[in-house]
Amino acid sequence: MRAKPVSITELPPSPDVERHSRMIKYAIAQAIRVVCIVACLFVPGWWMLLPAAGAVFLPYFAVVIANNVQHPRMSVRRPGAIVPVTVAEHGPGHSA
Repeated sequence: MRAKPVSITELPPSPDVERHSRMIKYAIAQAIRVVCIVACLFVPGWWMLLPAAGAVFLPYFAVVIANNVQHPRMSVRRPGAIVPVTVAEHGPGHSA
């Protein structure tokens, strides 16, 4: 019985693509943090606590998001139909 062929779209993303995706998410979170810091300068009164909380807690969430490595949905296995054949199985004098 042959194994179901694996489509290229079922393979997990390459490490470079995954790393780039995580770096983009981290950069976006840090850009929002900078906006929160600037907003602290212009927002009056108790409302300043909202951007201050964002500026304080966003770095933690940015690191957690950046370190979240996606595990592949499936593992790529060696095809089962490939079986190594040695000369001893056929014996000398047999041509394969």
